[in-house]
Amino acid sequence: MWGASFYICSFIVSEITKGNKVVNKENLNAYDNVKNRRYMMSMDYLDRQRQQKAEPCVMNVCRKAVHNTNYRTEIWTGCYAQMTLMCIPVCSDIGLEVHEDTDQLIRLEQGVGLVKMGDSKERLDFQKKVCEGDTIFVPAGTWHNVINTGRMPMKVSVVYAPPHHPSGTVHHTKEEAEKAHY
Repeated sequence: MWGASFYICSFIVSEITKGNKVVNKENLNAYDNVKNRRYMMSMDYLDRQRQQKAEPCVMNVCRKAVHNTNYRTEIWTGCYAQMTLMCIPVCSDIGLEVHEDTDQLIRLEQGVGLVKMGDSKERLDFQKKVCEGDTIFVPAGTWHNVINTGRMPMKVSVVYAPPHHPSGTVHHTKEEAEKAHY
């Protein structure tokens, strides 16, 4: 059962890695109020994630991304990083979002677009056109959106550090992803 947010998982892993004692569940409840983009996990799930070892993997990410037709498909999750693939339809976008404790690298494998980033959703003062082969580096706590401005679906690969979605996540559409709210 999903309980504490995935955001909390990254905090816990970070604190454990530093050798610090993890705060109790009551203190973690304060983090559960962060708006819409916190993915829920139970404390049991967090314990299992720490105990499970990710399998080594080699793949042609660009080829997989180009063939991906789902809005989001998780393809690998480790203890400290995760990779997903996304297919953004023409005239659509990833969606304006912020990950407070997660850095992201978004690589355009196919297509063209516009990236917008900033310190708040009302102030996206960084804007840049992007094309196939470009990588967008999104620091934790930065509001961001990637908009498909091309004539074909935009295919991207995304690295989250630490992981942001449950292992095995597949969202066929953006609407399905927005409804998931783990």
